[in-house]
Amino acid sequence: MQNNKVKSIQDFGQSIWLDFFDRKIMDSGELKKLIDEDGVSGVTSNPSIFEKAINSSSDYDEDIATLSGQKNSNEVIFFSLAVKDIKRAADFFKAVYEKTNGDDGFVSLEVSPHLANDTDGTIKQARELWKVVDRKNVMIKIPATVEGLPAIRKCISEGININITLLFGLPRYEEVVDAYLSGLEDRVTANQPINQIASVASFFLSRIDVLTDPLLKGSGLYDLKGEVAIASAKKAYEIYKNTFGSDRFKKLEAKGAKRERVLWASTSSKDPSFSDVKYVEALIGDETINTIPIETLKAFNDHGQAGNNLENDMDNATSVLAQLNAQGIDINIITQKLEDEGIEKFNKAYDELMKAIEKKKNTKKI
Repeated sequence: MQNNKVKSIQDFGQSIWLDFFDRKIMDSGELKKLIDEDGVSGVTSNPSIFEKAINSSSDYDEDIATLSGQKNSNEVIFFSLAVKDIKRAADFFKAVYEKTNGDDGFVSLEVSPHLANDTDGTIKQARELWKVVDRKNVMIKIPATVEGLPAIRKCISEGININITLLFGLPRYEEVVDAYLSGLEDRVTANQPINQIASVASFFLSRIDVLTDPLLKGSGLYDLKGEVAIASAKKAYEIYKNTFGSDRFKKLEAKGAKRERVLWASTSSKDPSFSDVKYVEALIGDETINTIPIETLKAFNDHGQAGNNLENDMDNATSVLAQLNAQGIDINIITQKLEDEGIEKFNKAYDELMKAIEKKKNTKKI
């Protein structure tokens, strides 16, 4: 396919990962097509994506019947299904992983969201999933909660690739980056190699505007509608460049360390008055990733415009956040609320996933 707009994003140093996943997309050849024609170079999954996949098709019924016959719990059944799919998806992206020398071509699998505030439980499950998936181009997703930070550091120190998820605020991002670097340093101290470890920090963006925009009306800042999330992302990228240009990282880089790229997540527009490619166009920049749903990918291919926009007007990004602060709108309170809501939302999706498996089990009983 010529003039592929999604693929042209790569010209500006950004990778596009797919924020969608099921068996049908692999079986039908669509995933291979997205890799070959659109340049899609990774996949992210979460409990909500799996819940929809299991509930809306019969593709998992046979496996659920077999696994339930072995008296497995619903959670064990889910992770058995997920690991099977993730292994297969990782093999789709193996060539991308090898071609980019391990910089791209990753598939992500999340620990149970019920472990978001459980450091030891997160570490234990991350180890188990990493071992059973047994693919170099897989990342285990750990949320950027206070309890998640030491788990991220520990897992990095053990050589596990980590996708840090549910990240909203800039102060927390600085802690996330420190956890990554500290994990690498712990590994160096233990005389272990660090050149094969990859990690991304996933910023959830559009929901920042969902919460902030209603507050702007009464504060005389309504002209900033739809701008706060993008301003936050630009400032995050500034932190990224400063951190990975620092002497601290250069010491690790000399030993083969990779940069922990920022990944833009939740980039489909939630406000119908916005362009459906708003958060894709504005955040194209070098050494970054955007994980987007199929609908947004198709929309961008239809009418998106690729350009090196991420570092445009950085002074304005600083000004947007300063104006919020001056009007008493505390962005850190907003991002903490989003983290709490995000955990709750993922827990609900996970519980619905367990119900979907239970329902499938009972449907198969004669």
